[in-house]
Order: sequence, then structure tokens, then C-alpha cells
Amino acid sequence: MSEIGPEGFQRLRDIRAHEPNRIGEMHAARRRRDVLQGDGRLFIVAADHPARGALAVGSDPTAMADRYVLLERLAVALRHPGVDGVLGTPDIIDDLAALGLLDDKIVVGSMNRGGLRGASFEMDDRYTAYDVPTMVAQGIDFAKTLVRVNLEDAGTAATLQATADAVTHAAAAGLPIMLEPFMSRWKDGRLVNDLSTDAVVLSIAIAAGLGADSSYTWMKLPVVDDMERVMAATTMPTLLLGGDAGADPDETFAAWEGALALPGVRGLTVGRTLLYPPDGDVAGAIDTAARLVHGDIPAIV
Repeated sequence: MSEIGPEGFQRLRDIRAHEPNRIGEMHAARRRRDVLQGDGRLFIVAADHPARGALAVGSDPTAMADRYVLLERLAVALRHPGVDGVLGTPDIIDDLAALGLLDDKIVVGSMNRGGLRGASFEMDDRYTAYDVPTMVAQGIDFAKTLVRVNLEDAGTAATLQATADAVTHAAAAGLPIMLEPFMSRWKDGRLVNDLSTDAVVLSIAIAAGLGADSSYTWMKLPVVDDMERVMAATTMPTLLLGGDAGADPDETFAAWEGALALPGVRGLTVGRTLLYPPDGDVAGAIDTAARLVHGDIPAIV
């Protein structure tokens, strides 16, 4: 698997060292598209995990540590005609822009990455990556936030306030923003998300009310039991998140397929499950997910 190769990575390093201004120029020159076009569905590949210190995939604690491997896998994904875009922090998005991989793709900027995995302050999930003015200036198409709500941790309050401000500012700028809510709790020193149906419904109710203007708000929700009741909790356009790798791929794809058929679901946002599949076949995993979202799509050439 070599979509970029040594020469491409050498150009990337040279741009970063000698011509950093070119990254901004390449953002400005990027061919953009409407967020929703064609069949009105989206398949976004996510790669914002490393900035929160989340490098593990399955049983490999450092699977996402090699940036070159991650970029190669993202290049495989972005080459597929059924992949509509990519979600990442500025370092990832700038790399992809410098490599010329973002034309005609939706670019989603990840905003709050300060709640580092395993940190004592993980619930104080500060906005340490993209902000709305920078995304507007660079032509980023979409914003994304993580909204974990822990009723027993005061760090939640600051995160909710920051998220409300981000929603308000994004709406004022006409920038779509997707919220990824969870009810979370501390368990044996780790923060875990409650994936029960009731908890997901509660998280939606809390997140949907954030900000002074909800007109540009989307949801990014896990696939859990009784997705009909989950989707009945919101009128906002929703993308399904893929969850952690390690589950049986056939079961995972089947669950996505069922949830994708529900009213209000507009597509998928998936990262590690597809970029690091158990059998190593990134192109095959991406193709399967793309066809779940879009149905028949052109063959890769």
C-alpha cells in the first residue's frame, strides 16, 4: 500500500520546513464542493484520535503513532469515489492539504482535543485545535466537537460552556457543526462512555440545547440497541460513528446498514475501524462502508 511514497513525503517535509506559507495557499486553492450533493448522504473518514492521545487500535497501543502509515491509509480512503471527506485536527488536515489530497472532499475540523485520554483532567475537554474563525478563513467545510457529559465531574461544566460558544459562533458564520455526545463516568480510573439506549437519548437532549442558534447543528451518534428510539430523540441531521475496532466486521457492517436506513441518518463518520481493519485490507473496508452509505458507486480507477 503506497499511495504517497517517499518522494511525496519528502515534498511534504520540505513544504513544512521551507515553505509553510504554501499550506495556506493550498487550502485556499482547494476545489470545494457542497456539503450535501448527489444522494444527500455523507461518508467521512475520521482521523482526529492522535491529538487526544488516543493511539490504540484494538490490542495495539500505538497503532496510530506512525504518521506516515496513517497518511498512507487516509490516501487510500480519499482516493475512493464513495468517500466524501475527512475529519481531523489541523496537523492532519494541513498534511493532507500539502499532499494535494483534499480537492472535491468535505473537510471537517476537529475542535476540542484537550481532554487527553487517561488524564486526571480528561473531562475538562478544552478547545485546543480548530476554532471557528480559522476554519472560516481556511475554507474548512464543517466543524466537529466531542461532548462528554459526566454528572459527577465538574470538568463537564467548562466543556459544555465552550461547546455552546462554539455552536453559537459556528451558526453565526454559517458553518455546519456536528456534536458527538456521550454520557460518561469514571470507572476504575478510566473514563468510559455509557452506550445504553437511555444514555444516548439523554446525551442527545443535553447536546442539542447547546448554543444560542441550533440551525447549523448536526449530531454524530454511536450505533446502539434500539436506534429507532435514538433517532426519535432528534430532528437534527445525523452521522453515525463507527466506534472502536475489534468487533466482528460483519456484525459491525450489518449494524451500520440497519441504522443507515432510519429517518434523519445522513451517513457515516468512521475512523480506526476502517483505517486499521483486522485483516489489513483498508481499501476493502472503505469500499464496503462506502457502498453501505451510497449504494452503487463507480469502480475505482
